[in-house]
Amino acid sequence: MFAMSVLLMLVLGVWLAVATIGLVFKLTFGLIGVLFSVVGAVLGVVFGGIALLIAAPLVALALLPLCLPVIVLVAVIWAIVRIARGPAPTAPANVH
Repeated sequence: MFAMSVLLMLVLGVWLAVATIGLVFKLTFGLIGVLFSVVGAVLGVVFGGIALLIAAPLVALALLPLCLPVIVLVAVIWAIVRIARGPAPTAPANVH
């Protein structure tokens, strides 16, 4: 009976040691995976921003015929309101 308990403790000790080594490997590769994920996210933001800087003016030019009537209408309304208000009052001079 004593021999079986010693053998059981030996097996459980080996199992615990192997599980601890596995835990260390898992934590190490998990941290390496987080590092690669952060680097990938940063590169994605950088290259996505560059692609947006390239694509946004092209999209704006492509949508210009669609938006031009609205832009002209807003400009006409702004001009009418500006003319109706008259000249802007001058600010008093700062005397110090």
